[in-house]
Amino acid sequence: MHMNQVTLPVSDMEEATAFYRRMGFLQIVDTPHYARFECPQGDATFSLSLEDGSCHNGSVIYFEHEQLDELVAELQGKGFEFAQAPRDMSYLWREAILYDPSGNKIKLYRAGENRRYPPWRVELSAAPDAGP
Repeated sequence: MHMNQVTLPVSDMEEATAFYRRMGFLQIVDTPHYARFECPQGDATFSLSLEDGSCHNGSVIYFEHEQLDELVAELQGKGFEFAQAPRDMSYLWREAILYDPSGNKIKLYRAGENRRYPPWRVELSAAPDAGP
């Protein structure tokens, strides 16, 4: 099974799409109520959906970049404001945090091998059986 995409709720589609294009994402679908983007590296996508009311749903979207500090400096040079500058976290990732115009939390991070293989990874033999 492959994950297709994550969809974030937004309150202003024009403002949101401009924000993500400025971050460097390639917009591949553009409608008044829905937009979809390709990530600059790899084949992952994500989308935006215009919502009425509050967009605060507690979701966090993560984008990994090997040169995190350089990326953050580049984005700051474009006027992006960060709630947290890049810093080393206790779970062995380096992270920076910013918010899109609708208040969605974005974590830019670098984890390397620790993204999928942290020291506390559950071994397959120890995982519960999924059943038939």
